[in-house]
Amino acid sequence: MSKLRAAARSGRGLQRGAGEVRKSPRRCRENVSSHKGKLPPVSAQQSAYHLFSHPAEIEAFRKNLLSWYDKCKRDLPWRKLAARESDANRRAYAVWVSEIMLQQTQVATVIDYYNRWMQKWPTLQALAKASLEEVNELWAGLGYYSRGKRLQEAAQKVESELAGQMPATAEELQRLLPGVGRYTAGAIASISYGQATGVVDGNVIRVLCRVRCIGADSSSPAVADRLWDLANALVDPARPGDFNQAMMELGATVCTPRAPLCMECPVKHHCRARCRVEKELEFASKRLLGKAASSCSQAPDIEECAAAAGSCSLCLPASEPWDSSLGVANFPRRAAKKQPRAERTATCVLERRGPRGEPEYLIVQRPSSGLLAGLWEFPSLAWGPGLKEKQQREALLAHIQAWAGEAVAGGRLRHVGEVSHVFSHIHQTYVVYSLLLGGEPGTASGGRAELLERPAFRWVTRAEFQKSAVSTAMKKVWKACEPQSCEGRGPSQGCKRKRGADPSRAGQWKVEADGSLPPRQLSLDAFLKAPAGE
Repeated sequence: MSKLRAAARSGRGLQRGAGEVRKSPRRCRENVSSHKGKLPPVSAQQSAYHLFSHPAEIEAFRKNLLSWYDKCKRDLPWRKLAARESDANRRAYAVWVSEIMLQQTQVATVIDYYNRWMQKWPTLQALAKASLEEVNELWAGLGYYSRGKRLQEAAQKVESELAGQMPATAEELQRLLPGVGRYTAGAIASISYGQATGVVDGNVIRVLCRVRCIGADSSSPAVADRLWDLANALVDPARPGDFNQAMMELGATVCTPRAPLCMECPVKHHCRARCRVEKELEFASKRLLGKAASSCSQAPDIEECAAAAGSCSLCLPASEPWDSSLGVANFPRRAAKKQPRAERTATCVLERRGPRGEPEYLIVQRPSSGLLAGLWEFPSLAWGPGLKEKQQREALLAHIQAWAGEAVAGGRLRHVGEVSHVFSHIHQTYVVYSLLLGGEPGTASGGRAELLERPAFRWVTRAEFQKSAVSTAMKKVWKACEPQSCEGRGPSQGCKRKRGADPSRAGQWKVEADGSLPPRQLSLDAFLKAPAGE
């Protein structure tokens, strides 16, 4: 028993999450009543439980959070740049770039991209002069490629229509700049210009839902509005930028999704979810020690929302009640994500000998709109459902015939394997083929009439491919084909294969995370379970 109490006091087994992703909250209209199926308004009784109603508590929350942030904040390049930049316009640009990159992307991934971006385009004016091709090349591998395009378009608008001056309020930023939503506008305005406005991203949603026990679907418009109300009520008017960054930092490093470090939280005394966990643990301890009266041994005395059961729009839904094994991770609750649709695409790596004898590969440019707009890829063909393997090969051969510039026998088309890549809404499987052309350099180009109907294309070397604006999916395809393109060459040409690799599994690329699960926070179930050996 002493071991269990020690574990409860120390929060043993809680570990920091491996990485965090900043998620943009679902955008909602200002007029909530215009939404279909809106949730009922929050009553005065509910406000006392789910909201911050006492100024003294708000002040204490701000003080504790900012004190922790000043001591524990991470040393990130955009924070350092914003802190030392005296020009508000340049500071706003630096913050803007970081906020766009951090959407749906882990901080560890963004750091290198951000440093290279700011080195190449240190000012908004420099970005406005860049070409979209340059932007895509630097953004390649970061994902959600339309973000870079919109960032450049907005920079050009500021330069051409706003005299090079960034809007200085959240309202103007959101209204005037393409790709800037409510969250991004609030972050730029508070950090760069000191506007006392709150922000709500995925990390802030998690913190707010836990400290006020908000269990309704946090992506619903009505609940999202309540979260924005909370964020705006809490933001420190003296240090709005630091406060907003502190809220996001707390959600990213302490109040994590699966393994929150509750014992290290600077606002744990304001957290209703943690209070409920502690009450349950205290009650369980008394029961085990035989100190609880039989008349009140059925449930702990826990403060809850005063509204009638099932009538509160912010409480956990009756269909998904509190789960003691989850503890504070009962919050937030989100609607189940829609599964990405499955698609299959054939892609062919066409190879030829270049003018200097080195291998070259054909890449073509995608359309200027839609998925992966403007990026480069190997010649690809989407496959409809129901096609048999023979029909698939015939369709692909017909597609690449014009690119080859010569008659291509079906037997020369080599199947490499399959590569999977998940986009936000598509689970894409690339069926990868390779084809080595035998003509002289320059013959694989087709006639002039054919060229007029094709998208832009070019032949690139291995090094040029790596520097091109290609997606992560195409880099996976390239990796799958590397052993294939080396066949038949001598060791001097650098063909490498991992020792012990199974050639029969070529093309079966699957990246898996560590299968072990991080230990959860201390829960009632864990407290009651006797440790091994007792």
